[in-house]
Amino acid sequence: MTVFGYARVSTAGQSLSEQKETLKKSGAKIIFSEKYSGTTTARPQFSKLVKTIQPNDILIVTKLDRLARNTREALNLIDDLLREKIIIKVLNLGTIDNTTMGRMIIRTLLSIAEMERDMIIERTQAGKIFAKQHNPNYKEGRTRRKKGGRNTAIFEYSQIHTVKKTAEAFNISPRTVQYIKKLFNQKD
Repeated sequence: MTVFGYARVSTAGQSLSEQKETLKKSGAKIIFSEKYSGTTTARPQFSKLVKTIQPNDILIVTKLDRLARNTREALNLIDDLLREKIIIKVLNLGTIDNTTMGRMIIRTLLSIAEMERDMIIERTQAGKIFAKQHNPNYKEGRTRRKKGGRNTAIFEYSQIHTVKKTAEAFNISPRTVQYIKKLFNQKD
């Protein structure tokens, strides 16, 4: 019996370290992790985990929504794992077992999580509509980075260090460093 852990965040800017540490403390010996959207189960590391895990192994996740955010896909996935006699431990919920009550709880919790996600999207869209109607200067998206201040320091540091080292030094993503370098290398 092997104890596996699975950690996932949705965007490249988020950190996996807290989930990985929690999984290790909970007994996970092998941890698969990735930065990938949870709206689909077609995720590279998760697919590798599913191919690796064997009957009577244990799969630990910190939260149920780390497996998937779509109810139908999550239920199919959990049913497949339980059919293969995989024990699923959700740290903020408990052990998911293959009983009538266990399956009912799973469906209820996943439905609530999906509803919450849909409500967040609805509220965000309503907020954008309100802002467009009431703010003549409203623009979607992030404001563009400008030369100066911290960005100048990042650019200058990146001139004598690698993108990776610069990102670590300023606690930003390598992609942000590349964007700032491009900004400063543009002809005005």
